[in-house]
Amino acid sequence: MVVDGNRAEDLYMVDMFREVFADDDPATYVWDGNYHQPWEPAAAGAAGAGAYREVEAEDPGRLAVEALVRTRRCVCVAQRWGGKREVMYTAFKALGDSVDYVQVCDSDTRLDPMALLELVRVLDEDPRVGAVGGDVRILNPLDSWVSFLSSLRYWVAFNVERACQSYFHCVSCISGPLGLYRNNLLQQFLEAWYNQKFLGTHCTFGDDRHLTNRMLSMGYATKYTSRSRCYSETPASFLRWLSQQTRWSKSYFREWLYNALWWHRHHAWMTYEAVVSGLFPFFVAATVLRLFYAGRPWALLWVLLCVQGVALAKAAFAAWLRGSARMLLLSLYAPLYMGGLLPAKFLALVTMNQSGWGTSGRRKLAANYVPLLPLALWALLLLGGLVRSVVQEAQADWSGPARAAEAQHLAAGAGAYVGYWALMLTLYWVGVRRLCRRRAGGYRVQV
Repeated sequence: MVVDGNRAEDLYMVDMFREVFADDDPATYVWDGNYHQPWEPAAAGAAGAGAYREVEAEDPGRLAVEALVRTRRCVCVAQRWGGKREVMYTAFKALGDSVDYVQVCDSDTRLDPMALLELVRVLDEDPRVGAVGGDVRILNPLDSWVSFLSSLRYWVAFNVERACQSYFHCVSCISGPLGLYRNNLLQQFLEAWYNQKFLGTHCTFGDDRHLTNRMLSMGYATKYTSRSRCYSETPASFLRWLSQQTRWSKSYFREWLYNALWWHRHHAWMTYEAVVSGLFPFFVAATVLRLFYAGRPWALLWVLLCVQGVALAKAAFAAWLRGSARMLLLSLYAPLYMGGLLPAKFLALVTMNQSGWGTSGRRKLAANYVPLLPLALWALLLLGGLVRSVVQEAQADWSGPARAAEAQHLAAGAGAYVGYWALMLTLYWVGVRRLCRRRAGGYRVQV
């Protein structure tokens, strides 16, 4: 385990490590630097000008870390802050070629007892598979409506989308909370992975997706297994969720370009899905704006009905697949996507090479309001179309039979839309919201 930070406020994780692994003779080490922190050898005693000095040829901290990692079973290293990619590099570099497989796991993750065994089975069965990921569930689904909807979305993302990718041996991202890599392959691209740059800027996020892409670039398959499971924290507040999604979207668009270089090495499904998912946000945004500015009330209502209709169909399929009626509430995720995630994707697209904000911070609640800017702009664009349509329709003649029929259709459609929301919100409030209470003494990490 590598802790990103060696200051006093970071060492609580070292104490937790000692407590959890107390029966396994744990070893801990607080490193003043890290693998990429410049190290200046200290002189052996005071020396004047021109005096002979003995210096150590290598960083003693690095040597100590590598010795502990390769000789002890349970090791925790707290190193100088450098970001997630830095701590991952430390773990990979310190292990060297001493192991066959390397498992990645985030600090806020709870692993199922059989999680690692199931991952190992996948790599053992097929030498052509370079990495495998497991099923990531949400640890705090009842904290808020955001975390609840995220828990439903996660289930579909892993058990439908990644499962489909796995069928064609091309999972696009082995998620950080639970993944396993062939170490001999990982060591071959370790330096290139760490030193990744985009538009001249060193990449500080998207570590897991780029790690997966590096494996795919070598021609090896990536898989997913639902038999391996873990539980991870998700943001409970809308603002932190939005910051997370913006950060993930940045890495998605950046890695999309890198992934395109290796489409020819894998199944055609990889190309098809990448093209569709990459263009989908632009298609949706253009369609919505076109209909909002069409000047017809039916066009506006048609957008709303289509969005929720498709969302409900997808939710119904997920409910049937999972055998849980609660998945029907996944259709409530559609407004979250249309009003929050969609504009955030465009912000991510134009700020891909900026890494100064959007970090995940766990112990401190980050107040980053930048992702709200595209939401405000998106709302103004839609409001402009709505006002334009209302003004045009107010000036139109509604006395004809065609307009009368349209008015009836509008009333029926609006009634169906309002009825749908009344039903879904009632189900959410009665079946879920009353359970959204924080349990005293429960496990909780602020995300």
